[in-house]
Amino acid sequence: MSTAENIGAAEKIVTAAVLVIGDEILSGRTQDTNSSYIASWLGELGVRLHEIRVVADVQADIVAALNALRARYTYVFTTGGIGPTHDDITADAVAAAFGISIDYHPQALAIMGAQYKPDEFTEARKRMARIPDGAELIDNPVSKAPGFHIGNVFVMAGIPMIMQAMLDSLRHKIRGGAKLLSASVGGAVAEGLVAGALGALQAKFSGVSFGSYPFYRRAGTGSNSVSAYGVNFVIRSTDQKLLDEAREAVRAMIRGEGAEPEDRD
Repeated sequence: MSTAENIGAAEKIVTAAVLVIGDEILSGRTQDTNSSYIASWLGELGVRLHEIRVVADVQADIVAALNALRARYTYVFTTGGIGPTHDDITADAVAAAFGISIDYHPQALAIMGAQYKPDEFTEARKRMARIPDGAELIDNPVSKAPGFHIGNVFVMAGIPMIMQAMLDSLRHKIRGGAKLLSASVGGAVAEGLVAGALGALQAKFSGVSFGSYPFYRRAGTGSNSVSAYGVNFVIRSTDQKLLDEAREAVRAMIRGEGAEPEDRD
């Protein structure tokens, strides 16, 4: 695979990172689907997701990762670790990262108190109303326990349905740059044979990023099975005209190898 981060140097570039928190992700018991959802959501707003990092439920590790990411990127989105159990330590870790105190948030307590009967609003559930000082709440229309936003960090739940609802409520707070457009063209070519030509295209189109992604698959069974291989080329740019020209150049490159290009958008 070859890629180049060579897109729209003159454009305003807004970046983001996702910090996924939870032992269950690292153990393989739970699949992280939140990151791909966030990546697509951000792309629509003109924000480029540059890094996804996964850390265990260890406060020092969360603090170190969060401080590194928030210093490097425009926005940081965290998922996981804001529930009612002893290992839900994200809020405390965020407070430690910012060097601030944490306590029960009156509005968060009121929101959650209205959700439960008095005897059901346990101390464990009240833990979810502990918010770092100065943070703003993120609405949670699904289960009510809020996330929060402080500085350039947005702290959300790990449960996908809840995370998505929280994320949708943040749309007005995110300021993106030029939207990154993309096109995809595939062909039955060998990546190693077109690498030179692809590099030449990258040099020619300075406002475009080219990525090559080989594929191999088999169709049918037994003696009737047929193997197919090739490469999908993904082209990205903030300029539609450049993108169209680059797509045509990739098509010509594939035809030069004796294959027929196929649009895979």
